[in-house]
This record gives sequence, C-alpha cells and structure tokens, in this order.
Amino acid sequence: MDLAEKLSILAAAAQYDASCASGGDSQRSRHGSGAGNPRGVYKSLTGDGRCISLLKVLYSNVCCFDCAYCVNRVSADTKRASFTTDELVSLTCAWYQRNYIQGLFLSSGIFGDPDMVMERLIATAKQLRTKAGYGGYIHLKIIPGVGETLIREAGRWADRLSANIELPTDQSLQNLAPQKSGTLIFQAMQEVLQLGTQYEEDRKRLQRTPVFAPAGQSTQLIVGATADDDRQILHLSASLYRKFALRRVYYSAFMPVGGSGQGGITDPRLPDIPEPPLLREHRLYQADWLLRFYHFRADEILDPATPYLDTQLDPKTAWAIKHLDQFPLEVSTADYEALLRVPGIGAQAGRRIIETRGSRVLSFESLRSLGVVLKRARYFITLTGAFLDRPDDPGRIRRLLSEGDSLGLQLPLFDF
Repeated sequence: MDLAEKLSILAAAAQYDASCASGGDSQRSRHGSGAGNPRGVYKSLTGDGRCISLLKVLYSNVCCFDCAYCVNRVSADTKRASFTTDELVSLTCAWYQRNYIQGLFLSSGIFGDPDMVMERLIATAKQLRTKAGYGGYIHLKIIPGVGETLIREAGRWADRLSANIELPTDQSLQNLAPQKSGTLIFQAMQEVLQLGTQYEEDRKRLQRTPVFAPAGQSTQLIVGATADDDRQILHLSASLYRKFALRRVYYSAFMPVGGSGQGGITDPRLPDIPEPPLLREHRLYQADWLLRFYHFRADEILDPATPYLDTQLDPKTAWAIKHLDQFPLEVSTADYEALLRVPGIGAQAGRRIIETRGSRVLSFESLRSLGVVLKRARYFITLTGAFLDRPDDPGRIRRLLSEGDSLGLQLPLFDF
C-alpha cells in the first residue's frame, strides 16, 4: 500500500476525534497561513482566536477494541492501514515546510499492548523534534493504561496531550465500550496534571527544566450515543475542569455508524437517529463557555427539572429569562461578574465597559461600539435608569429571541 492510500484511510479514520484544537501557547509553535487543503488537513482555532491548519491522522486504524460507536472497531468491515514512523515524519515535515499545516494531531487505534502503541506515537513526535527539525505544534493522544514514564516522555515532545473520556458515565462506557476503563482514563489525566505541576515547580528553581505539554490537556465527550442528558454531561465537564485543570472539553455529536461503507450493520446498542445531533453539540459548547469564562456553575445552567439545554435559545439567554428578578441591570454601576450574566455582553465587552465608564459617560450607541449585542441585551439592562425595553414579559422576550434549530447553528459560538 502506497503512502497516498495510507493517508486517505488514516485521515478518514481520524475525523471523528474532535479534541484537536491547538492551545496556541506553545513555546515551540510557529504559526503561518495554510497554502492548501490536502487530505487530512483540518482547520482549528487557537486559544487566542487564530485559525490554523492541522494534519489530523491515526498512526494505525487497526484496533483490538470493539467500541460500538467507533468506525475503527475490530468488528468493522473496513480497510486497515498503518504508517511507519519514518513515513509520518516525512509527510508531516513536507507539509509543514510547504505551509500546508502548522501542526500535527496524532492518535491511533489500539493495535497492540497500550505501551507499544504509545511508544510509536512518542517515537514519531521525538523524531520530528530531534532529527527532522520540526518546530510546529504536536498534539498526542495518551493511551489509557500506560505508565508515568511514557506519559512523561510524551509531554516532553508534545504541546498538548489528551485522553478521551468518550462517554459521560461508567454505565454508558461499559455498555458501548466494555474494553475501556474510566478509571484508567482518569488515571492518565491525573498523571498529566501531576507531571505538569511538577515541571512548573522545577522550572521555578531550575531555568533549564524542559517544558512539559505546555498547551495542557484536553478530552472529548461523544454526545447522543447514549441516553445521558445534558445535565450529566455538564456536571462531568465541570468536574474535569476542576479536578484535572483541563484546557478544553470537546463535544462530538454522535455520527451514526454502520451500514454501507461504515463497517456493516448498525449495533443495536446505538440510537437509531438519521443524523448527528449538531444543534445539541452546539448548545453544549455554549454552555461549556459559560462554565469556563462566565463563572456559571453547572447546576445554574441545568437542574433536575430541565436536564436538557434549550434548543431555541442559547444557554445564557435561557438562564436570564428564567431569572428576570435579577434584571434589569444598571450597566453604569454593575460589577464585572454581574455584567457577564447579561445576554449579549461577553467577557471582552464586559471588560471594555468597566474600562470605558471610568473616563466617559456611556450611551446605548457606545455600548454597541464596545461589543455589546443590543439585540439580546436590550431586555436586561438600563443605562442611567433608561430602558431600551422592559423585562416584564418572559414569554414575549422568548418569542423575540428564539432562534430556531437551523438559525442556531449559524450563530457565533461564543458571542452571547
């Protein structure tokens, strides 16, 4: 099998892993603009909002696991392929030098003992750094069950590490992926956290201490493959951020697998849905943004009575309409935390309001220029006592701000 055919198979096999965004803060990264879009190249947003291109592939799609939701499961009737380390290093460097890519996202099927698989991934990253002169971004997948020595070595050469939790509960994991262990996945996350903390402490004393996974760690949750609700997912995400200091939790809408070209008959354990729940994925990303940057708690966003996110409204607007007793908010005097609760006022706009009102009087037009989305904020704010609209009828506000399923997917992900 030639390299082009391997690339076609292994790039297609990697497309379902969503946890591939760059952290954007690697000391080793050198970002440019892509010059093309070959097979396996995906756009990714960095932490500071830039768009870069990553080569996203599996080392091998041979796998001894039989996870029901995975197109690469051992029982799937799919063509198998594996790179050699030299092939993958050569391909990555060639595309990096041509400016097709600014980074590599590398995962693999479990084609043997976890240590063996992890050693192959590490060998690729190490050869890129030490022999090929590669200076771009590297994201390596941690194979759960490997020891601290291999995780330490992976973090030495990679910018970001990730161990995918995949499903929200142990019961779901045991049902759909019985060969995977939630305990081992959490252990891998804990090892990454402890090693990262250790290296940071060492660097305070010894300047020559090498960096360890400077872009931190992330994980992925599959949405819609099980009956787990949004509340369970958000509580898990909040716990992962708190316990393991994750940079990101990525949400991946379940892609129905099976049938023609997808590895045979659909597994009866999987839901019978015609298409991925993309709107639900979108809402979870918005709610995740509230957890990380807007200082919401998971139990504020959803409660036992409402375990799913609103399909018609973004999560912050849905929360505000339920809590109209906290509005309207006087923008000229409100603190930053209160401003973050207003639909249409994001973190950046909130900071600008605080900075600007100290030197000049605000107007509704100046709020617009500071980045406030008045279409949403108008129902929840006053400015020196003046209203644009009054928060007196939650049903009316809801009707005016409801987005509809198709429109919701077109909204800016983080501007709410």
